[in-house]
Amino acid sequence: MGKPYSMDLRERVVASVEREGLSRRQASARYGVGISTVIRWVQRLRDTSSLAPGKMGGHRPKKIAGEHRDWLLLRCRVADFTLRGLVVELGERGLKVDYRSVWEFVHAEKLSHKKRR
Repeated sequence: MGKPYSMDLRERVVASVEREGLSRRQASARYGVGISTVIRWVQRLRDTSSLAPGKMGGHRPKKIAGEHRDWLLLRCRVADFTLRGLVVELGERGLKVDYRSVWEFVHAEKLSHKKRR
């Protein structure tokens, strides 16, 4: 995993834009960072009055948990299903998930999403 740029570099880049009047593109070329990086740093300073990097990484809990997990387990064991169909059904129950989330859940629970004939 990468590390955030140093505070010293962030301060120098933003100062060149704010005080020296360089464009974001010129500042990115001068300091060897991406244009979008300079844009984000300037915006972060305006929004939060700080250039400190945000939190990196961390645990993100699964969306399909608790009541939705219990319902989905029961639903998958009772009748045939398709992953796209489950995405729609979960959406109707108030949980917005994507295809990949449902696939990972079905795979982790060792449920088969193949149709029975």
